[in-house]
Amino acid sequence: MKRGLIIGATGSVGSVVRKTLLAQTDVQLTLFSRHANHLKLVNNREKAMVGSAIDEEQLAQAIRGQDFVFVALSGNMASFATHIIAVMEQANVHRLIFITTMGIYQEIPAWLGDSPEPYHNSILKPFRQAADQIEQSDLDYTIIRPGWYKDGPVNYEITQKGEPFGGHDVSLNSIADYVSKLVMDDTLDNRASVGINTPE
Repeated sequence: MKRGLIIGATGSVGSVVRKTLLAQTDVQLTLFSRHANHLKLVNNREKAMVGSAIDEEQLAQAIRGQDFVFVALSGNMASFATHIIAVMEQANVHRLIFITTMGIYQEIPAWLGDSPEPYHNSILKPFRQAADQIEQSDLDYTIIRPGWYKDGPVNYEITQKGEPFGGHDVSLNSIADYVSKLVMDDTLDNRASVGINTPE
């Protein structure tokens, strides 16, 4: 039975990933968030930890002994990545699944919209910096670059780094389904950066 950590468990993506992992797997979950004390837990499957993703002592308590770490945060992404990578390497925990955003490699085709240079774009820059750090680490990572979030059923396609992005948006349920597959198969898209979108 695997043990996994969701950092950002109370956010929109983290909440749906949590629900899907409970439904589709037998993983034991640790839910890490600044607001984790507000969560109603499935007692035999979950525990909650209140903490900050830049506090390495709190991160160490949460990450130690986990089989994978899933991260879905907003804010200072580069700083979050720095601290999470450092603690995972210290704790000898290797599997990282990290949500960024589409556009960090200028992979958006012309028919889909603008594709600005990420280091000169205030929105994309921190996501690209986080991805660069993860790719330079020794972790077994999967970086996920979703389209814009929407509600809806599971229906998605995956694109690899270097391929043009396939569509504008993606359902939260689709992201969660893909994360569940990554959790259950450590070899799936290992050390890869993948786009996820609803097929056009």
